Amino acid sequence: MEEIQPKTGKYAMKFGLIMGGIGVVLSLMMYLQDAHTQPNSAIQLVSLAISIAVVIWALISFRKANGGLLSISQALKIGAGMGAVAGVVTVLYTLLLANVLDPDYAMTVTQARIAEAAAENNLTPEMVQQQTEMGVKFFWIGYPVILIVSTLIGLVTGLIGGLILKKSVEE
Repeated sequence: MEEIQPKTGKYAMKFGLIMGGIGVVLSLMMYLQDAHTQPNSAIQLVSLAISIAVVIWALISFRKANGGLLSISQALKIGAGMGAVAGVVTVLYTLLLANVLDPDYAMTVTQARIAEAAAENNLTPEMVQQQTEMGVKFFWIGYPVILIVSTLIGLVTGLIGGLILKKSVEE
């Protein structure tokens, strides 16, 4: 009788939703503290650490369900899939944030980033106004960037986790 092998897609979906959900909760906490428009390196590092931990958790769970076996390709599929799923969840949350919860989100974030650049580069008020208008106009570019970066982080974490947790059948 053959054993049923676990599906990488199932693990990518399940743990990707967990990773995306944790990210949304973290973002909602920032929103409720009115700190969602300020770049914060500590929060980004915590978010990255949580993402890495969830990918490793998924790989360990998959390996356990797969009779103790895990290949690099399975780890890559799980990691990249999780990143893509978490990226979709993040984009959906960001759309909700920018269009419902805080309709001025795009303008606020763009103005904060332009103000930093203006202070460092001695920009004229006209240049600041022009860059702010362009930043808000092209704010949507951030959505595919979120998907790409999230997938790449999942892919790299899956690769590293797969190299560490890899185990194949002894021949």
